[in-house]
This record gives sequence, structure tokens and C-alpha cells, in this order.
Amino acid sequence: MNNIIIPLDSPQHNIFAILFVLPENGQKAIQQSTRKGEQMQIKDITRLLVPGNLWRFIVSLVDWRTCIRKVTGHPAVDAVFISNMRDDTDRITFNGDWHPQSGHFAGPRYIMGNINARVRAIDSITADLLSSQGRKRAKDQFIAAVQWAENRGAQVALLAASTKRLFGEDGKTLKTQFPNIVFTIGDNGTTCLLLQEISYALTKAGLNSVISRIGVLGPYGILGRQVTEALVDKGYNVVGAGPNAAALKGLAQELPIETCTSFQDMGKVDAVICCTHSDKIRLTAGHVDIIRYDGKKLLVVDVAEPSNLTKEEYERCRKVVIRQDAGNAYNPKLKYVLGALSYRMFRLTRGVTFGCFAETMALTAALKRGENIKDVDWFSVNKDNMHLVEKQFSLEGFTTPTPRCFGKTVKSFNLNLCEDRIRPQVAAKFDRPEASVAAE
Repeated sequence: MNNIIIPLDSPQHNIFAILFVLPENGQKAIQQSTRKGEQMQIKDITRLLVPGNLWRFIVSLVDWRTCIRKVTGHPAVDAVFISNMRDDTDRITFNGDWHPQSGHFAGPRYIMGNINARVRAIDSITADLLSSQGRKRAKDQFIAAVQWAENRGAQVALLAASTKRLFGEDGKTLKTQFPNIVFTIGDNGTTCLLLQEISYALTKAGLNSVISRIGVLGPYGILGRQVTEALVDKGYNVVGAGPNAAALKGLAQELPIETCTSFQDMGKVDAVICCTHSDKIRLTAGHVDIIRYDGKKLLVVDVAEPSNLTKEEYERCRKVVIRQDAGNAYNPKLKYVLGALSYRMFRLTRGVTFGCFAETMALTAALKRGENIKDVDWFSVNKDNMHLVEKQFSLEGFTTPTPRCFGKTVKSFNLNLCEDRIRPQVAAKFDRPEASVAAE
């Protein structure tokens, strides 16, 4: 089979390029084959036959809004979310064995009112960015993706997932190279949503600040710091856990919290807020048994991408854990081109996207209204910036989604395993937008 070849000028090759590969991918495949010897082997074709390529081609066919924009002379893209892939599952789903020559490729397309937004994924997974060589390659891929977006009229660009600090704390080199684009890491929006979701989950679980002990994984990170400060301000007993002992020590000097570098030293907690996906402080079924109270389930609010408590580990301990996906946003106006086929590729649900994506679209909407947001440092996560993003969320209709765990509705926040050990429940009322129920 591998010895069969299809000449580049044959009808079979042309049909393949049209039917199964997004135009830009097909062109690159043709160019690469031309350089290799003017012919494409069957093994090269099958390498491109993955669901992601077929999905991308269908999306490009049904995206009539972009066609109208091009015909009427409007920019094809208003906002772009540039992200690495999460893991090998993403890589297999989207690309199989294919590696784009450009270093980046098309992801889901969003429509929200008069905003066209695109995901542009770089050909790197989270683990690749742990090495200096992997980060250098990811930087080159990222810059190429920004150039692609700028050529199509993008006004706002997001450094998503593990690319947030790829260009340093302030992204100065990016801002200098692309002065006409607003760059954001999206964490002001994610923090706003996360704090609302934590408050809701703790209240529903009956965990008030008088009786509850909360663990925060990665308390010295961007999100972890904001979460820790918010919990301390509310009077919770907080224990911060992470592998960076020096960062923990510095944080403990600023905030009245306990710290530890392992689950074995954490002690018993009522809930864990996961703000890191580090393998050095990752929840497992065994760790859950160590840190949860006897007769109680452990509440886990997981904002990490990839998830801190993996789906495989969750299945092993689901009877003693209530887990909630966190940091996402819901908007009834938000549409995915190709609907469920697209949002399920991201393991999300209808009308739901990541909080950082929501911030990017909200900032794009602000620019379209003529608001001046270009002078704000969106790499900085602080109360002033969060207040600005909350205002934009309110104007655009972004709210927290219905609580879910790996895409499935969280049916109960009751932490009791044994009725005779029920703790006093908190009757605090939490105002939550009814619109989020539509995310079902």
C-alpha cells in the first residue's frame, strides 16, 4: 500500500486536497510533496486523514459570515486566541501525525454579534513548553500566528494556556513588534469568573469561613495569588501547596496562610482550588483519601488547563469527590461555527468558552464601541483591570455557566457521606444570573 503513489496533477490528488483538507493545509501538503519529488505517497495522504482536518474543511465551507466579510471588504478576523494544545489527546484529535509547516493551524471559529474570533493553535503541547528548546520553537510558532492574524485584520490577540508568559511578564517584545494589536493574557476575566464560581461552590457545599479549611494549589501563580487573597479576605483558613518552597515562604510572609510542598503535609481540608497543572502538586485518588475528612467528600474547583485532577483519576475517586470545571464563561450570544461539532472539540458545551477567550472578545467589543483600552497593561492582573473587565462582561452578557464536571452537570454539592456527621449548613444566599442555566 505504501508503494502506491498519486501524481500531483492527477484527479485523485485534487479530490483528496479538496475534500479532506482545509485549503491552507492542502496547499502546504502539495508544496511539501512537490519539494520531495513531485508525487505524494498514500502514506502521506493517510497521515492527513484525521477528524480535525475534515472538521476544519467543513467549518470553512459553512462559515458564510466570513465570506460576506471578505466580499464587503471587512476584516476576516477581529480577535484571535493563540494557544498551545493541551495534550496528546488534542494533538491526535486535531492533527494526527500531521505537523503544519507554518507552525500553527486553524481551530474553532466564534461568532458573537459583530465579532468574528478565531482560535489559532500552535503546533506545541503543554509539555513541550517545559524545555528551553520547546519554548523557543513555541515563540517562533506564536509570532507566525500573530502575523497571520494581523494580515487578516485582528485587533486583539490572546496569549492562551501555557503561552501566557512565553514573552515575559509584560509581553514587551510582542507589543513592540505588533503595535496595532492589543495583547492580553486573559487572566483578569478568568479571575473574575473563578472567584464567582468558588463563592458559589463553597456556599452550596455549606463551607463557611468559620468551620472550613481550604487548600489552594499553586497559590503563588497569577490565578492562585488572586484566589488566596480573596479567601483570606473572607476569613477562610487557607493552606497553600506547591513545589516552589521559596515562593511559598514569601507568600506566607505577606498573607496569614499555612503552606506545604506536598499533600502528605497538607492535613485535612474541606475543599481544594486547583490553580496549577504542575505534575509536582497534582491531585490523584490517593491524595484525595489523604486530605479529605472522614465521612466527607472533597470539593475540588479546578481551573487548571490541562485539569489538575485528570479525568482518569477523577473516575477512580468520583464517589468521594465533587469536582467543578472553573474559569469558564457563558454567553447566549456566543456561537461556534458548526455548533456542537466545534465546542465538543474543546470539551465544552453550548454557549460556553474559556474565561480568557471571553475577556478577549469583550475587549474587542469595547474597541468597536470606540473605548480606549489600548493604554491598559492587560498582562497585569489586578483589581482595577478586573473591574474594567467585569464592566465589559456585563455590557456583553457574559456570566458564569451552570456548574459542570468534565462537561457534565454537577447535580449536587452535598459533601456528606455519613448523615451522622453532617456539619451545620450555611444559608447564605448567592445571587446567580438565571441566564447561565441556558448552558444546559
